[in-house]
Amino acid sequence: MNWSKFIVIPIIVAALAFTIQALDQVMAGMMPVADNAGFGWIAFISWAMYFMAGCTVEGGKKVFCNYAAGIVASVAIMLLGGVLNWLGFFAFPVAVFVVVIPCICLERIPPFDFVPALFVGAGIFFGFMSYVPGATFATATLTELVYCVIGLVYGWMTVTLRGKYEASLKDLKKDAPKTGAPQKDASVEHPST
Repeated sequence: MNWSKFIVIPIIVAALAFTIQALDQVMAGMMPVADNAGFGWIAFISWAMYFMAGCTVEGGKKVFCNYAAGIVASVAIMLLGGVLNWLGFFAFPVAVFVVVIPCICLERIPPFDFVPALFVGAGIFFGFMSYVPGATFATATLTELVYCVIGLVYGWMTVTLRGKYEASLKDLKKDAPKTGAPQKDASVEHPST
């Protein structure tokens, strides 16, 4: 694919990024944590996770399920670490050890068999609880899952729009008059083709 045709793809992605940022600015005031600076960063992470999960709706479902499992794991670690406070320094390391075992076992159970998303979901939750003033388990869970869905939808839109664009290039090539010169293939290696 030559540069003049390829540049449309980055423009599509940039337009999507523009709209996700605008959406975040509108939604920030509707989220349950007062005076927040927005949570678009969560959507951008789940957008990337959509690609890591294979660029399919099924992969997106796995991301969502594992984000939810990561949230449950995070809450379990926080609660267990509090119960084990008598261990001092080792309270939270032991809590992490205990909770990670069933988390890794989830890789054998669909739709939880995409454990990287579990760790990302847990990391987002820990970050949210650590750095968003006034966050509670409920507000962090709601916000993370809402923004996870937004990012997954944007992942789907990216793959769909790119696929349609690349298909239109193939249709143009097919409909082009034959000049005897070899035509370049319009597609690039991408899961949507």
